[in-house]
Amino acid sequence: MEVDLLAGFGVGFLGSRLKRLAERMQADAAEVARSLGLPVQPAQMSLLMTIRLHGPTTVGELAERLRLAQPTVTRALGALEREGLVEARRIPGDQRSKRLALTDKGETLMDRIQTYLLPRIEPAAAELVAGLSGDFMQGLAKVEARLDEASLLTRIQAVGAPAMWVRDFSDDLAEAFYRINADWISDMFSLEQTDIDLLSKPRELILDKGGVVLFAETPDLGVVGTAALMVSKDGWVELTKMGVTPEARGRKVGEFLLAKTLERAASLGMDKVYLLTNRKCAAAIHLYEKLGFVHDAEIMRLFGSRYERCDVAMAYQPTRG
Repeated sequence: MEVDLLAGFGVGFLGSRLKRLAERMQADAAEVARSLGLPVQPAQMSLLMTIRLHGPTTVGELAERLRLAQPTVTRALGALEREGLVEARRIPGDQRSKRLALTDKGETLMDRIQTYLLPRIEPAAAELVAGLSGDFMQGLAKVEARLDEASLLTRIQAVGAPAMWVRDFSDDLAEAFYRINADWISDMFSLEQTDIDLLSKPRELILDKGGVVLFAETPDLGVVGTAALMVSKDGWVELTKMGVTPEARGRKVGEFLLAKTLERAASLGMDKVYLLTNRKCAAAIHLYEKLGFVHDAEIMRLFGSRYERCDVAMAYQPTRG
């Protein structure tokens, strides 16, 4: 067996090793994008996703949000502008400043990326890192060994077209976020002012404060569920506004969406997650318990007063799940 010299150089060459790993995975992701007729490089997708998620933004804001060097972002944006995917727009009332926004072509491309590309890449990438624990360098070696056994491209091809996938918030999904949640809350309870505020202003009250809004989507029914992570106080994050459309019930959409939302929380370093509910939601409570939530009196004391209907509070403790 040929010796991996770069691996042998140790942790002092971690940056080079991560670059090698990124190049291997991005090359396969680019091949999948080409096979789907998507004119985008994997390294560009984070820029497009961020612009779509946060709306028109400056180069500096984009670099800060992604924690990338501004010259790197500027170069990447130049390519996107030449492709007609991004354009600079004047800020009303300030003719000196410009913000970058997706063009109609860019919006269409993002729809296709979230519908066809990301649902193929995500499970294959998740398989590569599944079950890793302990020393980071050893985990990194295992990921590389798994890539040697089967490339990301091979794994993507083996998975095929997904039956369900998760996508991030975009403005065209704001109505679905409101409707799905308003429907189930109104069926069981009454909409409270807190509900109306969050459902009406997800960007301002959730996304712009560091939170996340996710949607579950299927090929035949479209968007069938939604859930959000809202930054609270003292490092806590609330899992909130989780609902599934009636026509999709029985497909385990809730379990899929909850698992993906908790994965996103972990990837963002959100290690203090809680939720507020009502004992009438017995099926949902059973699901929460199954995936690692436990009843917590302190959470009730801290946050339970936010909703009149709240009589159950739970905290996420995956080691007990």
